[in-house]
Amino acid sequence: MNHKDFFEIEDMDKVGRGSLPGGEDYYEPYAKRRKRRRRRGIFLPVFLCLIALASLTGCLFLLVENRALEMEAAQAASYMDEMSAAASYSEEEVQGIAEQAAAEASKQKEEEILGTVKEMMENGEGTYFLLRELYPEELVVAADSRYYFFPILDSLKHHSYQKDQFLMNDDDILEYVVDGEVVSKKGIDVSRYQEEIDWEKVAGDGVEYAFIRLGIRGATEGKLAIDVAYEKNMEGALANDIDVGVYFFTQALNAQEAVEEAEFVLENLEDYEISYPIVLDVEEVTTKNPRTKELTKEDRTEACIAFCERVKEAGYTPMIYGNLKTFLLMLDMEKLEEYEKWFAYYRTPLYFPYEFSVWQYTSTGKVDGISTDVDLNVSMKDWGDGE
Repeated sequence: MNHKDFFEIEDMDKVGRGSLPGGEDYYEPYAKRRKRRRRRGIFLPVFLCLIALASLTGCLFLLVENRALEMEAAQAASYMDEMSAAASYSEEEVQGIAEQAAAEASKQKEEEILGTVKEMMENGEGTYFLLRELYPEELVVAADSRYYFFPILDSLKHHSYQKDQFLMNDDDILEYVVDGEVVSKKGIDVSRYQEEIDWEKVAGDGVEYAFIRLGIRGATEGKLAIDVAYEKNMEGALANDIDVGVYFFTQALNAQEAVEEAEFVLENLEDYEISYPIVLDVEEVTTKNPRTKELTKEDRTEACIAFCERVKEAGYTPMIYGNLKTFLLMLDMEKLEEYEKWFAYYRTPLYFPYEFSVWQYTSTGKVDGISTDVDLNVSMKDWGDGE
């Protein structure tokens, strides 16, 4: 024994009865200790058996659970196989299904089209407007005894106006209304054909601006001429605080003649101060043998550019007036993007996706102070405020 063991035995000799755990003497008879060992020998195997039994029970439970999961997985796989088999079609079956779907879709579309045709015919709509309804992704133009279809181009600037916000008021005046507020301007355009005009009454009827015809170029000989009512109309409108713009009916054959027209306009504007644009009126002439009969789209477009650039150089706002035929058949709009547009279309809703500032919506308007029919316009800009 070593020194440490000695001291441990010495300490044990000094321990009294009941000082050990369980209140037993440290020194007990040998027979008693043997008997206790035998009891412990019996208990230990029993305890180990119980542990083994519990472990076995746990293993059996896990085996049962695992088997159940395997069966569920097998059932799911079997179901998926059945579904896969059910969804498998031969090439002939696929073709048959596709043809059936196409036939059903075609029949549905045919019924929709026939319904539209019937409704429009019952309402007295003509072929022209029917085609517009059937081809919403294109602009349809009737000209020269035929129909033209123009795809709506994303490359051109589109206006942001909402069609349902153009509303006709109780006086049959078209207005653009946003959140209950009228944001458009009421205007007219006049020439000698409106005869004598009482501009004080015109102003009293709420007209805020007027485009006054300054002059024309003759359709056959090509002579420049001032509108006979130009000066009187200019003076009458300005005297009654109506904002004014002017327009010129062009028949220029080339850029040189277009600049000549612009110079003619500028010369006759010297005595007046206008706030609205100077407009080039581009329309088809239906008289016999007009001088512009053989003019190409490219030539006419270049003439428009020449006129507008000369007007802009002089410090005015240039604008181009026209209808669907003008902008789609007669001019190349991609080259005219930077100029203001005045669009003529006598029907609602609006049928023009591209950017414009003024809409001439009727040629049969009624205004106090004017005895004849007059063109009415709704302007989305107020150049009178310097916009």
